[in-house]
Amino acid sequence: MGKISMEEVVAKIDELPAIPALVMRALELIDDPRSHVNQLAEVLSSDQALTAKILRLANSAYYSFPRKVATITDAIVILGFSTLKSLIIAASTYNLLNREVEGYGLAQGELWKHSISCAMTARLLAKRIRFRSAETAFVAGLLHDIGKVVLNAYMKEEFEEILKYVETEQVPFMKAEKEILGFDHAEIGAKVAEKWNFPEELVKAIRYHHEPLTVENKTGKANLIDITHLSDAIVLMMGFGLGVDGLMYPIEEVVVERAGITMNDLNEIGNKLIESLADTELLLAS
Repeated sequence: MGKISMEEVVAKIDELPAIPALVMRALELIDDPRSHVNQLAEVLSSDQALTAKILRLANSAYYSFPRKVATITDAIVILGFSTLKSLIIAASTYNLLNREVEGYGLAQGELWKHSISCAMTARLLAKRIRFRSAETAFVAGLLHDIGKVVLNAYMKEEFEEILKYVETEQVPFMKAEKEILGFDHAEIGAKVAEKWNFPEELVKAIRYHHEPLTVENKTGKANLIDITHLSDAIVLMMGFGLGVDGLMYPIEEVVVERAGITMNDLNEIGNKLIESLADTELLLAS
């Protein structure tokens, strides 16, 4: 069978819903140092469904604020612009990530649970290793598998062939994806991030989250790609959103060394995640 053309895949990406104009406006205001809390509150409050999702996330056990975040203005003041930005992106991509992804063996809700768990883990890990932006790590973790939504239809058709290739060649699932489909989910996820005008650092984290050693690291310290790679590994080890490919990716020991963490650190982060997911139903509420 011939490989899928890039045109076909790009067409599928173009079929994905764009980030709503209201959300884009809110993100612009957050990035504008001249904007005012009231401006942002007014924009967000005009979308009640989005507001409800943001407040559910803000009041989850993960953030553990001492008092209830009752309004968008509260959320802005208590969380700050940076944290609010990641919550807006999470709330606005919920419907896309919450769908069934049958081609990867993920029932409805499983990709969202995996994605939000990875986002939360990335934020915890970024804080642990003092990475400059825990919220950027959150967004990278959230969107790292967005390409699976695009490749879902192709995966359903070619699943048996891909699985056979994995078994006979003893290669990671992603290499089999690329061999049979012509693209892998990380590559397509990066295309989605580009379509949504996300910064290059984020695009690269999505593109290389399974292959962190293919990108030059001049500092010798963990970067956003490394954090996304490790967070995905932690969440998969805990069994969240395994699907058909979750156990078929190697963890790069060099990345663990660059992060300066131990297995005890990873276990501790995993335990914190479990505590945070005590209110999973709240996080999954539509």
